[in-house]
Amino acid sequence: MSTVAETQIKLTPEHDARPTATVRSRLQDLLPKIVLAPSFAATIVFVYGFILWTIYLSFTNSKTFPSYAITGARAYQRLWRWTFESDPPSSWYTSITNMGIFGFLYILICLALGLFLAILLDQKIRGEGMLRPIYLYPMALSFIVTGVAWKWFLDPGLGLEQTLHQWGWTSFHFDWIKNKDFVIYTVVIAGVWQASGFIMAMFLAGLRGIDGEIMKAAQIDGATTFQLYRRIVIPLLRPVFLSAFIVLAHLAIKSYDLVVALTSGGPGGSAWLPSNFMYEFTFKRNEMAVGSASAVIMLMTITAIIVPYLYSELREKSR
Repeated sequence: MSTVAETQIKLTPEHDARPTATVRSRLQDLLPKIVLAPSFAATIVFVYGFILWTIYLSFTNSKTFPSYAITGARAYQRLWRWTFESDPPSSWYTSITNMGIFGFLYILICLALGLFLAILLDQKIRGEGMLRPIYLYPMALSFIVTGVAWKWFLDPGLGLEQTLHQWGWTSFHFDWIKNKDFVIYTVVIAGVWQASGFIMAMFLAGLRGIDGEIMKAAQIDGATTFQLYRRIVIPLLRPVFLSAFIVLAHLAIKSYDLVVALTSGGPGGSAWLPSNFMYEFTFKRNEMAVGSASAVIMLMTITAIIVPYLYSELREKSR
């Protein structure tokens, strides 16, 4: 009898503690969701909600203020005419042409330069710990700071050209920032300077993640350094290339402040990108529908880049 009583006495507290433990575990599971709920709701409203609102405005006749009466795809038709039928070229045609030049050169040079710097640092050179922060430092700066700094450096009356003239090289001329045909290339220079260090860090992390045994086996088989990188290292860095491409393409499409700080839009808007066109027509020329349509086109471009990347990543994980 005493044994049964003791057993009941011991079981009673455990039985009473189970509901408390269950409630506590439920609260612990709900706490992260409760904490994240306000930010999640804000994201839904102020990001995706305004994306839908912008798409809606692109099908209206909105001018200075929003107009909620749908008028069809007139804004898109205007952009279509400005792309293929305008003579002389419209500011939208200039913007998308500059986007093609800037995006292609920006991505290509950043990838090539970032890979080259990563390979150099991967050779275990002296001072690597000091060189990495130097290469990464530009990415810590805002595009405004980068644009202003390069504007001073490239201005013929203040920067490189003036300095070389003072040193006696009076025949040197570098006025790209004032030349409407070359001003977009100054944006490429500033953008590459800022982003190449970050791409270098991505490639360096990828290089450090490659199994050294594979490299040693290839060297034993007689592979040269060039063959080693061409046939083994670079193919293994394919995921890094894809990630770097996504990051650079996203930065290129949404670039706005770099162009404004560096060139103020360039002579006659010759350095405009689609983001500059969108801001100008929405907030300065009182063409909100046209500005919204250009923003939707930018969104579609980014989506066309990101969706295949997400699809490939999810398909690899499912395997």
